[in-house]
Amino acid sequence: MNSSSQKISGVMRNYGDPKLEFVFGKGSYLTSTAGESYLDFTTGIAVNSLGHCHPKLIAALQDQSERLWHSSNLYRISQAETLAQKLIANTFADRVFFCNSGTEAIEAGIKIIRRYFYSKGHEQKNRIISLTSAFHGRTLGALALANNPSQTQGFLHGDGGFDQVEYGNVNDLKNKINDMTAGIVIEPIQGEGGIRVAMKEYLAEIKDLCKINNLLLFFDEVQSGVGRSGSLYAYQELGTQPDLLATAKGLGGGVPIGACIATENIAAAMTPGTHGSTFGGNPLAAAAANAVLDEILSPNFLNDVKKRSQYLFAKLETLLRQYPKLLRDVDGMGFMIGLGFHKDASDIVKLAEEKKLLLVKAGRNYIRLLPPLNISVSEIDEAVEIIECCLQDSGWSDFLIKDASAAKNGLQEKRNAYAKISGKKLFFSLFFFALPC
Repeated sequence: MNSSSQKISGVMRNYGDPKLEFVFGKGSYLTSTAGESYLDFTTGIAVNSLGHCHPKLIAALQDQSERLWHSSNLYRISQAETLAQKLIANTFADRVFFCNSGTEAIEAGIKIIRRYFYSKGHEQKNRIISLTSAFHGRTLGALALANNPSQTQGFLHGDGGFDQVEYGNVNDLKNKINDMTAGIVIEPIQGEGGIRVAMKEYLAEIKDLCKINNLLLFFDEVQSGVGRSGSLYAYQELGTQPDLLATAKGLGGGVPIGACIATENIAAAMTPGTHGSTFGGNPLAAAAANAVLDEILSPNFLNDVKKRSQYLFAKLETLLRQYPKLLRDVDGMGFMIGLGFHKDASDIVKLAEEKKLLLVKAGRNYIRLLPPLNISVSEIDEAVEIIECCLQDSGWSDFLIKDASAAKNGLQEKRNAYAKISGKKLFFSLFFFALPC
């Protein structure tokens, strides 16, 4: 035990030593322990799909919390069955396996692929191909699948039965496929590796290769799914249907839940005892996910996501034209957007946080913009104003700095309004919210 009077965290250091902490959230905003309001374009890395403390999600959790939290998959769980039917009715799938996270959904998919061919008498078909720059989670199977050296060092021995090919290179993929290949895993929109939407033609070619070589196509939509692309799942926008799909993050709106969904023919290989989860699909988590899906599948919700996404893209493309020495490109779909930089984007993330906008960095010098799916136009305007202030303050630009007084006053008014909505005594001040541009 440390005898120092200074408070020492007992949490392992794998997340570093973050100082910023939040105690309250409402809609698109978070409030820190210092009483400062932050516009959240991170949403727990695409988790808080409806923003913070959505009233329908609160109601669902309060109602279920007074009934039953957990009972185990030893028994029937009607909330999970209702959720499964919603996913089945709105996707290609016939069966659903529930778990707690994206990496568990990926692990389930890996097992399903291998078990499928085992059940068909093709035990030798057990190797699975992934793409470079992919990210599929932090468990050992998911790490081996993506094979990112910075994440696997000291953890993996051998290749785990996985092969990697260059992203976008169909010939490389063709050359890697052999009699032992069972499936191909792809993120239709890469996230951690840098926001990158797969070309429709590329996905169609991969699907054709799967048909020709008797392979299963597995989509990782842990980050891109549950409305973030503008459709319930990105494959519905991109025109290629997988055989199985991993989903999580936004599915519970902040409550941990994941799922692997598959067609009946493939899911039939998962006979009793082949896989399981202690907490997966428990009544409380399933109640939350049902509330999230009810909102996202409600009339006009996804159309509104597309409209506001187009608005945000247009604003970012204007910045791209104004700051070509700083900004490289804008990529993504729906509200899974990447802003590419010519230099290391880490400084922009730090500057944005100082100006009370939360962003998250991705690979290939991208910043991810992952706002709540129900973000307002005025909140989009606020975020873009802050991003432009960051570009001007970055020290990289030779452009003339615009007059920032209007932006400062506008942002102050918006945050004062939020302070009233939250019902908290947040002690906002001009010192907290001055945005030097």
